[in-house]
Amino acid sequence: MTKTYVSFFSILIKWLFWGSLVGVFVGTTTSFLLHTNDLLGKTREANSWLILLLPLGGVVIGYLYHNYGKKSSEGNNLLYEGVQGKAQMLLRTGPLVYIGTFLTVLLGGSTGREGAALQMGGSIAEGLNRLFQISKIDQKIVLMSGISGGFGAAFGTPITGAVFGMEVVALGKMKYEGIVPCFTASLVGHLSTKIWGVKHEHFIIEKVPELTAGTAFKIIVVAILFGLISVAYCQLRHMIQRTSTTYIGNPMVIGFIGGIAIVILTFIIGSKDYLGRGIETISASFTGDVPMFAFLAKLIFTAITMGTGFVGGEAIPLFFMGATLGNTLSPIMDLPISFLAALGLVAVFCGGANTPIASIFLGIEMFDGKGMEYFLMVCLISYLTSGHHGLWPSQQIFKPKSRLFSLPVGQSISTVEKNKKK
Repeated sequence: MTKTYVSFFSILIKWLFWGSLVGVFVGTTTSFLLHTNDLLGKTREANSWLILLLPLGGVVIGYLYHNYGKKSSEGNNLLYEGVQGKAQMLLRTGPLVYIGTFLTVLLGGSTGREGAALQMGGSIAEGLNRLFQISKIDQKIVLMSGISGGFGAAFGTPITGAVFGMEVVALGKMKYEGIVPCFTASLVGHLSTKIWGVKHEHFIIEKVPELTAGTAFKIIVVAILFGLISVAYCQLRHMIQRTSTTYIGNPMVIGFIGGIAIVILTFIIGSKDYLGRGIETISASFTGDVPMFAFLAKLIFTAITMGTGFVGGEAIPLFFMGATLGNTLSPIMDLPISFLAALGLVAVFCGGANTPIASIFLGIEMFDGKGMEYFLMVCLISYLTSGHHGLWPSQQIFKPKSRLFSLPVGQSISTVEKNKKK
């Protein structure tokens, strides 16, 4: 019995150490990412002509990844495959995704930032794995802690970050063996960003309606719509990527064409609201009117940006789509604007990321626990509605979302998509 306790506490201390180490490094590098992105975003807003250089930025990013990236162009997919044991995370992924994200943000691509934070977290975790020659079994858990540290630091949501790292790799399975290092990395990463002066965006739900049968029915309807929007985005984004790769091939040409498309769309619409992260529009979704089809414009802008090789994250664009769609649906459903914007923000992300538990915690952490029963409803319904689609094709399907689906265990989302076309 004594040996058992000694072994337990030695393992506990080990994971607290690794989680803390990952958290400090990831929190620090994520702070640099967030501060720099804010500066570059303000620079772009002050110099509207920079959007004209976006096609050139696409050429540069394509050149970097084509000549120096190896498999780094797979982004988060490579990181998740590392946790699955199918591939090895590359150290160069972190620096490359930072450079690519900075160029995309500066020149006006529609993107977020959590992708860069997660991939840098994975690169740091992989560096520690190699430096300390960590065993293969433990390497996967260290990589998971890198994912958690990146998410918790990027959004200021330590609990969500911990759960996200354990949940995102496989649908229907939570990797509880990583709970200590994942939570530690996420918490320490979050605290590190606070030390470095990072201030995360804060949105407020002004009013939560009473839970009645009528309200519940309305929530079910909007949750289905949120899930369908996440599917529409994922399918369009991957279709653009597949088509451009198949018929063009050269990543520099693809990036150039993608940049041209964004520039043309910007001038056609006559608004720069859909460039960059669009935090101002997300905030406006909670307090007043936004264009009725803002969610659709952001969906198209982001799908083109990410589908043609630009770099960044897709969580904040999904937040944008969900919040603006919630704003549009508010008068139709006769529900408070800020309430539906909040539900949409979380639910559309849930449908794309296939992480219902992490998304529920995201809603609780971002909105101080208000309306948690509604976040539970919309996340579960959006998750089921989105089917076996998602942002990251390498996600494994440990168990189908419903017994209605007959899928072999262990398939990935990309495999399911390929089988549908046969």
